[in-house]
Amino acid sequence: MTAVALTLEQLRADVADILGEEPEEIPVDENLVDYGLDSVRLMSLAAAWRRDHGIEVAFADLAEKPALEAWAPLLGVTG
Repeated sequence: MTAVALTLEQLRADVADILGEEPEEIPVDENLVDYGLDSVRLMSLAAAWRRDHGIEVAFADLAEKPALEAWAPLLGVTG
């Protein structure tokens, strides 16, 4: 199975889904901890991106700056 590239739209949708929010309510530049992101949810997101997109990223790298704009380059986000 070929991994599908992760887009910013999908990244935002994944985060919104795990937080119980609408994607448009998730800003790209805000600390996601302020929106309810915790370590368990972050680990779930990383596992889903590994499974669905073939992305290997360290939990610590994501936790260091929990914002979509910081994650995009780590995750190889396109478009």
